[in-house]
Amino acid sequence: MSTAAWKPAVEGIREVFHASFTTHVYPAHTHDAWTLMLLDTGAVRYELDRHEHGALVDGVTLLPPHVPHDGRSAHPAGFRKRVLYLDDSVLPAELIGKAVDTPMLADPLLRQRVHQLHLVLDEPFEASSRLALITERLTHHFAGTAPARHADPTLADRLRQLLDASLPGGVTLSAAAAELRTSPTHLVRAFTRRFGLPPHRYLTGRRVDLARGYLVEGRPAAEAAVLAGFHDQSHLTRHFRRVLGTSPGRFVR
Repeated sequence: MSTAAWKPAVEGIREVFHASFTTHVYPAHTHDAWTLMLLDTGAVRYELDRHEHGALVDGVTLLPPHVPHDGRSAHPAGFRKRVLYLDDSVLPAELIGKAVDTPMLADPLLRQRVHQLHLVLDEPFEASSRLALITERLTHHFAGTAPARHADPTLADRLRQLLDASLPGGVTLSAAAAELRTSPTHLVRAFTRRFGLPPHRYLTGRRVDLARGYLVEGRPAAEAAVLAGFHDQSHLTRHFRRVLGTSPGRFVR
């Protein structure tokens, strides 16, 4: 058995929980959060509201808040899971009944998006963008509707202006949505459609440009990283290499 739990700096995500279990059996219990689960190995059997269900590697499982459930491995070898506990405000309460009826979704795109979210939990703006698309897809799965397109042609340009004005510190996706009077999902979709890249990637690129200027001025990489809005030098180096194909040190040499 192995477990790891932490609280990321991402709005809407209350807790991340990674675990591997072989013989552990969860007794019946409830959460006051939405439980969004991926299985990486194995399979899980559980009762949700007194009905038997199964969770598989190729699906995404969403357990609603305040509904009793238990859990146990379906195979002797056990299972490995990754869970996001989402604030109950992230999804509409009226979806609880639909989630009780169909808690596992066989949706490859949704599974890929949740997997990608787990990989970027240390990047709050990108994680918030990915979470917005995930919650939209979950909502429309259970509501049986298609995502709405936003009609405001100026939205993407106004978001770009806001992102530029917020440098180097940046702005949260929810704050940007509140200021522009729209939803986070509409912001992400409108910006990506208009400029060909999501807003988190644009923001990172602008920060790399800032760091590049500081490096050319002769500032140390650690100082350039902080001035450009990165957590530290290693954070800058990771994105600098992705954008420019080299490290900050080699760039200035």
